[in-house]
Amino acid sequence: MEGKINKQLKKVLKKIVKEAHEPLAVADAKLGGVIKEKLNLSCIHSPVVNELMRGIRSQMDGLIPGVEPREMAAMCLGLAHSLSRYRLKFSADKVDTMIVQAISLLDDLDKELNNYIMRCREWYGWHFPELGKIISDNLTYCKCLQKVGDRKNYASATLSELLPEEVEAEVKAAAEISMGTEVSEEDICNILHLCTQVIEISEYRTQLYEYLQNRMMAIAPNVTVMVGELVGARLIAHAGSLLNLAKHAASTVQILGAEKALFRALKSRRDTPKYGLIYHASLVGQTSPKHKGKISRMLAAKTVLAIRYDAFGEDSSSAMGVENRAKLEARLRSLEDRGIRKISGTGKALAKAEKYEHKSEVKTYDPSGDSTLPTCSKKRKIEHVDKEDEVIEKKAKKAKIKIKVEEEEEEEEEDEKVLVVEEETSVKKKKKKDKKKHIKEEPVSEEEPCTSTAVPSPEKKKKKKKKKDMED
Repeated sequence: MEGKINKQLKKVLKKIVKEAHEPLAVADAKLGGVIKEKLNLSCIHSPVVNELMRGIRSQMDGLIPGVEPREMAAMCLGLAHSLSRYRLKFSADKVDTMIVQAISLLDDLDKELNNYIMRCREWYGWHFPELGKIISDNLTYCKCLQKVGDRKNYASATLSELLPEEVEAEVKAAAEISMGTEVSEEDICNILHLCTQVIEISEYRTQLYEYLQNRMMAIAPNVTVMVGELVGARLIAHAGSLLNLAKHAASTVQILGAEKALFRALKSRRDTPKYGLIYHASLVGQTSPKHKGKISRMLAAKTVLAIRYDAFGEDSSSAMGVENRAKLEARLRSLEDRGIRKISGTGKALAKAEKYEHKSEVKTYDPSGDSTLPTCSKKRKIEHVDKEDEVIEKKAKKAKIKIKVEEEEEEEEEDEKVLVVEEETSVKKKKKKDKKKHIKEEPVSEEEPCTSTAVPSPEKKKKKKKKKDMED
């Protein structure tokens, strides 16, 4: 089973070596390599050899004369039992039932510890309530109670082993002016007994956690590297065993532990959960909230590969898990740095922040904005004044030319409008004459119908516009 040569096998092979002229067929490749090294005998291992071995086993009754079928069946059964026992004994580290029991017990211990500590703080809080606020650590609190007991003993007690000097002085000062009630010795004894229970359970919990770490590194080293001991053990416990967990898909592993939320979301047709137990892994915990779903999906995919490698692979190293974790960390870094990278260019280089340089600028008050009058000196040159007058005259001429052009355009538009109105009135007259002929064959009246559209004369419009321009 271990690929080693037994003493009996060695004796048999030494006799064969002298007479054998052809290679030896071997069922195990490791055993063939050992035989070749030690006895210098060529060996063959192939699928044909396996088929040959299977045929020999099935036809064992005919090949060995003088053996009854009942004895052969008993021999096969005994051999199967001994082989299974040997394999179980040899691969005792591969039993994942220990992990399931250990993680379940660890969770139970955490619940019990929390209940015990809460009860202890409330119970002793009637006697010395200030101590609970000064000492926040639960284990240190219980050890102080176990060492001192009654509140009166704090003045003479030395707590330098458990507490720093500042905290110790604060505890002693609070004990002198405490507002707690006096309790009997029997109450103190019960509280101290509860403190010893808390200390013992917490010590056993640390021991159990170390055992779980070692067991996880022996059974599932790659899973331990990917998600940690506690999350890996909870996944195995939730699935039932490592083999059952290896049969799950990556999407199932991602939401293991969030079944209630999943079915609630499917029932109400809402968004399904992004993570279950895998949320407590360190890689998911250190990402920003917007990338948690993406990282949990990638982590679940790589974790499934690690689980299958641990469950079905012969190698017990954690190299594959370390490599996949490095890839995930690099991917996480790229996701986190995506917003900091440059938009233009290749996009690979990180954005460089320029150094801040303080520039001191002293600003003076500008009085030019106080008045709208032009600020110029009295002693101006005559040439400068003449130039300004010429510029003003040119601007005035340009404005007059523009006004004339606009008036001409308006006159043309008004003439066109008058022509259009005259044509419309003539058309209406003709229509009325035709109607009168058909209805009453009477002579058409010479009076012209009055038109409703009153066309103003162009001269009046010109005057109005000139007045407006003057007013402006």
